[in-house]
Amino acid sequence: IKIERPGAGDDTRQWGPPFTTQSNGARGDAAYFMAANRNKRSVTVDMARPEGAELIRRLAMKADVVVENFKTGGLAKYGLDYAGLSAVNPRLVYASITGFGQDGPLKDKAGYDYMIQAMGGLMSITGQPDGAPGAEPMKVGVAVVDLFTGLYTANAVLAALLHARATGQGQHIDVALFDVQVAMLANQATNFFVSGEAPTRMGNAHPNLAPYQPFATTDGAVVIAVGNDGQFRALCRAIGADDLAADARFTTNAQRVEHRAELVQALAPFLALQSTDGWIETLEPAGGGELYYRSCAVGVCRYSSDLWQAELHLNQLLTR
Repeated sequence: IKIERPGAGDDTRQWGPPFTTQSNGARGDAAYFMAANRNKRSVTVDMARPEGAELIRRLAMKADVVVENFKTGGLAKYGLDYAGLSAVNPRLVYASITGFGQDGPLKDKAGYDYMIQAMGGLMSITGQPDGAPGAEPMKVGVAVVDLFTGLYTANAVLAALLHARATGQGQHIDVALFDVQVAMLANQATNFFVSGEAPTRMGNAHPNLAPYQPFATTDGAVVIAVGNDGQFRALCRAIGADDLAADARFTTNAQRVEHRAELVQALAPFLALQSTDGWIETLEPAGGGELYYRSCAVGVCRYSSDLWQAELHLNQLLTR
């Protein structure tokens, strides 16, 4: 059950175009709202009114989980914070999602995915490198911090539900977008801790692997992802570049990363000789087991619209 404001509803209902079309032809909700609210039932409640707050309290008495994303402390004045609701339902799992957590110097600051991508370092490692055309800090194409935060929250909620089932005691889960963003830096953060060098934007290249990027073909592009030395030798055999596999600059991954520019320059002419589909057929492994090491991971660079059209076509075939 999703609680929304009377009259206006969730802000994301207006985050368009595109918008859905109602049965009477009128404009409906934004596609963004539909993406974030599938399988939810919405009700409007004015929690600023005592009877509205009491209605939410009554719902919480029967609920297993409450998830809220108000500013820190925003629900306390209505008695709808964890302290207020756990008093009427001790088993309640209560998850608070904010920009910067329930305490600390930034706890009162609002948080949106875009600004967190900037503040948390993700935009400093995403986009073209300095000096390249279009170089600037770049956000990811979808709200990955929001999405990761949702997954982190869901995992924490599941753990808390197990605890509540075993003990009868709920928990207050504090999840911050900024904390999640920092955790998402993963190997990039560890690279810094080990080397002392801050990671930078590298376009589509990988900081720890090579080759691991797109290459132009006769009719588009293909992503080549090599994860070990055996795959690199297999790639060289498949594209007719055996000499590269024996080149001392490229025999190990560490050497390939060190000589990335020369490696890309050497591979590009070979991969430009065939179509994308041709390379997919040539490079994709025919099965599992040892066949995996005969080639490398390879993928087509598609527009998202192509992907959805392919999915639609597949669904049509399956329903015939």
